[in-house]
Amino acid sequence: MLGDNLSAQVGSLVDHLRRRGQDPSLVEVASVTEVLIATMQAYFRSIDTSIYREFRELSDYIAKAKGEIASLRPGDLQRDRLPRAGRELEAIVRSTEEATNKIMAAAEAIMAADPAGGAYGALVSDRCMEIFEACSFQDITGQRISKVVETLTYIEERVSRLKDALGAELADVPAEETRKGDAALLNGPALEGEGIAQDEVDKLLGEAAAPKPEPAPAPAPTLAPGAKASQADIDALFD
Repeated sequence: MLGDNLSAQVGSLVDHLRRRGQDPSLVEVASVTEVLIATMQAYFRSIDTSIYREFRELSDYIAKAKGEIASLRPGDLQRDRLPRAGRELEAIVRSTEEATNKIMAAAEAIMAADPAGGAYGALVSDRCMEIFEACSFQDITGQRISKVVETLTYIEERVSRLKDALGAELADVPAEETRKGDAALLNGPALEGEGIAQDEVDKLLGEAAAPKPEPAPAPAPTLAPGAKASQADIDALFD
């Protein structure tokens, strides 16, 4: 806008001097120069203000992003939360494996015992108690899983805040598929409500057309005792 006004004012002064038909005086040249300087100062002041405002907005944007990144506490995540979540998952796998082995061993002992033996009842009672004790791992496992979920929720909340701080104009980047070949086909185990239900699989297999059975061969002609076979009877044997 100021650039257009500057061009218009300079053009007006030049036209005025040309219409006079004589060389401009020193005073007129000084006046034109003064107008040019004043106009240019206003023009450059507007540029400085615009650039300052843009840099100020950029600085505020960066400061806000830094604040949100700092609220993520990446050092705390790296030093404590994520390693602890990993250890909790390892403990869950280990305790689940130990409980499974105990339950299977107790069940095998019951199956291998002789029901006719006098100690069968006591053995079954003892092994059932071992199974009940092994199932108690679920209580501790539930507590460990809650800690892992708490860490994931912590990360999710702060990443969401960071996304809001950076603005809604951020486009979602499509996820990169890193699995190749047969590994890309493995998506299980499926959660509840996902995948294909067993009823649908059974229905699909049941709707498949069963092959038609081949017709049974015609019985060979039989001859009465003492009767001679005719040529037609012989030919019928090879049909």
